[in-house]
Amino acid sequence: MLMKKILLPLLFLSGSQAVLAQMPAGGPPAGAGRPAGTMPAAPQEGTGRVTGTVTDAATKQPVPYATIVLLNPATGKPVDGTAADDNGKFTIPRIAAGTYTVQISFIGYTLVEKPGVVITEAGNTVALGAVPLASSAQALGEVRVEGQRSLVEEKVDRTVYNAEKDETTRGGDATDVLKRVPNLSVDLDGNVSLRGSQNIRVLINNRPSTISANSIADALKQIPADQIKTVEVITSPSAKYDAEGSGGIINIVTKQNNLQGFTLDLRTSAGLRSSDLGLNASYRVGKMGFSLGGGGRGQYNVPGSFRNEQTTYDIQGTDIANRQLLSRTVQSADTRQQNVFGRYSLGWDYDINKYNFLSASVQLGLRNGTNYQDDLASQTTFFRPVLGDSLTNRLSDVKVLDNSNTLDATLNYTRTFETPQREFSLLAQYSRNTRTNNFTNTTLSGENEGDYRRNLNDSYNQEITLQADYQTPLSKTQLLEFGAKDIMRRVNSDYATFLNGQRQTGTTLSNVFDYNQNIAAAYASYTLGFLKSYTLKAGARYEYTTINADFRTGSETSIPSYGVLVPSVNISRKLANGNVLKAAYNYRIQRPSLQFLNPNRQTGNLLQYTEGNPELKPEYTNNMELGYSTFIKQTSLNFSVFARNTDGSIQSVRTPDGALIKTTYDNIGTENAYGGSVNANVNIQNKLTLGGGFDVYYATLDNNVSNPLFAASNQGWVASGRLMGGYTFAKGWGIQAFSFYRGRQVQLQGYQGGFGVYSMGLKKDFADKKGSIGFGADNFFTPTNKIRSSISTPVLDQYSVNVLRRSGFRVNLSYRIGKMSMAQPKRKRSINNDDLKDGGDGGNGAGATPAQGASGGRP
Repeated sequence: MLMKKILLPLLFLSGSQAVLAQMPAGGPPAGAGRPAGTMPAAPQEGTGRVTGTVTDAATKQPVPYATIVLLNPATGKPVDGTAADDNGKFTIPRIAAGTYTVQISFIGYTLVEKPGVVITEAGNTVALGAVPLASSAQALGEVRVEGQRSLVEEKVDRTVYNAEKDETTRGGDATDVLKRVPNLSVDLDGNVSLRGSQNIRVLINNRPSTISANSIADALKQIPADQIKTVEVITSPSAKYDAEGSGGIINIVTKQNNLQGFTLDLRTSAGLRSSDLGLNASYRVGKMGFSLGGGGRGQYNVPGSFRNEQTTYDIQGTDIANRQLLSRTVQSADTRQQNVFGRYSLGWDYDINKYNFLSASVQLGLRNGTNYQDDLASQTTFFRPVLGDSLTNRLSDVKVLDNSNTLDATLNYTRTFETPQREFSLLAQYSRNTRTNNFTNTTLSGENEGDYRRNLNDSYNQEITLQADYQTPLSKTQLLEFGAKDIMRRVNSDYATFLNGQRQTGTTLSNVFDYNQNIAAAYASYTLGFLKSYTLKAGARYEYTTINADFRTGSETSIPSYGVLVPSVNISRKLANGNVLKAAYNYRIQRPSLQFLNPNRQTGNLLQYTEGNPELKPEYTNNMELGYSTFIKQTSLNFSVFARNTDGSIQSVRTPDGALIKTTYDNIGTENAYGGSVNANVNIQNKLTLGGGFDVYYATLDNNVSNPLFAASNQGWVASGRLMGGYTFAKGWGIQAFSFYRGRQVQLQGYQGGFGVYSMGLKKDFADKKGSIGFGADNFFTPTNKIRSSISTPVLDQYSVNVLRRSGFRVNLSYRIGKMSMAQPKRKRSINNDDLKDGGDGGNGAGATPAQGASGGRP
């Protein structure tokens, strides 16, 4: 019965949207009844008017934002329309002479028609007075409507994964969700790539977070899977959005609502590897709404191991053929992980009046992580032809502490107008991520027995962003957008290294690194609909970056300022059968984030160390894409091909430092990728859903160095795929399954092996779907994942195997109390700082109509 009461009003909403999609330009103002995806035709104007007030038949109170449509009674087609204001009043001006039918509707009410409304040549005013709408609740008992959105939806400008429909992710985090999304690949450490590129930007509800600027993997682990509604993947963002993110943009939309009333949702999960607890509440009355959400996740009992073999060579001059063996090292250890993640949010919004809206939010993210390497055994053989060979052994314990907290505070104001699609917005955001990343290495026996090495590294990334946007239609088929933005970023890393309590000196061992960056940007974008079925969206964005970087002790790092002009073109054609063909080109820039810049030397493993490069430059990318979407009976299909060319690609580079291995980052010469993807989704009678996809590309990397000792290049095919399915039984039972395989990854100096994961979930709804209990299992036939990696250069060979035990079992429980009633959604904007390597855009891609282009960037 509850399902009937909820689903039938949705039919009224869908019907009113279908009618409004045909209304003329004199129709309702943007955000007050017209769907964002239409650009109406121009009407024949006159001087007549129709006025009235929409009221609730039972309470006699006004019904704000009701939809009013002026119909031609002969054809039944809309001629004009509007929406009631917050007092239920409406006016349809400039009506030509004739006889019309006025249709009034709103969600949850019975539709009312007023036929025989006559407008004379003199231009009279027809006052309908109070128009009462009766609740449609009485009719709901006779209708049963069931529906289930596809897990994967292909839209003209993005791929949307409906995570809320996937029960197999319960008890997990955002990385578990992203593994299921077409075109995305996630490794076992949570690093995300889009079509093979990790140079992406991740947004949360269309907003950036400083934590994703430091590490996407860390940001995703803080978001419980239960809080995610959808994941949007945009591979070709328009000029309206930041030029950053050469691989594309991922927008994670969390569960929100625009309903009236109060609701409280409690979710919990307990299992072999992890447990979580989440609480979400929302309250809305009248013009004001509040939302409160929080959740924590504990990860434990994640054992593993690794084995690493590395060989270094000595080369006299540049004669590689006569290289001599210098050293060979074998390492092995058992590993453990313990992590606690938390994410909490508070939101507020207020409808000042019909055209002015204000909203604010505060989000807090927490992470406390500890990784252990127990009994790290190292055995190194040095080959010395003159003095003879020597052997060293060492046994150590390594502990890495990684704690962080993130604060994001946003405020936005939106002003709409009587003219549809005209809008002005001001946005401000303050973000700060504070991170502590420490390690200790204790030598238990062997060489340097008793040594205690410790590194302390406190850092922060702070951003203040201001943004202004304006959009206006130039005609029924044209839309103009322009705006400006400024990002003031301050990054600081304070680090110190101690050996047996003595502070070590040196720029990479103990220092304070300051990195201040300012990005000023302006853009203009133009959208044109032509030849009935074509849409063109073209634009350009200019960004100017100034950087000031220095060490507290030591010389200042000189990094010149630079500007970049970023063009973009998206075009789509809707075919007669409803299929969509789209093509896109854009130019992107990718600036390095703190993890690549931080000069602090990380030497938790005494035979290997990592340090950032403060002098890294941005990388520049040309993206080209061609896509085709079709629907065959109950199956949706999407095909795409792409080409990506990157200059100055930021890649990790490994070189020997004596018997040690140094890992740093550099702007290598070029990185190219050419490939395509196929994705399919089947929905049979809203009971059985099947989906899957396959992505493949050919990668080529070359550092274009002439010296044979340091020259490096690599190429090869990379493939990944996913399969998922679900079936809904009677009486609230349902089952879902998922599998994912990530193929071997091509790197500049070698390869990283592939791996596969799979899971299954069973759920039972109870209490009229207010509650549910479920069971989930992961990797139950193959409890361990082995990742094999290799590196080969003239002076270094390395082979390693990492083993993780990922099999798990969990029990899920959720329950909802309270009740909400439908309310009209509001227009909001949000800031997108899409400008750091290691991190999406809720933007518009190819195929958007002019009106769709106007609505991009809104949650």
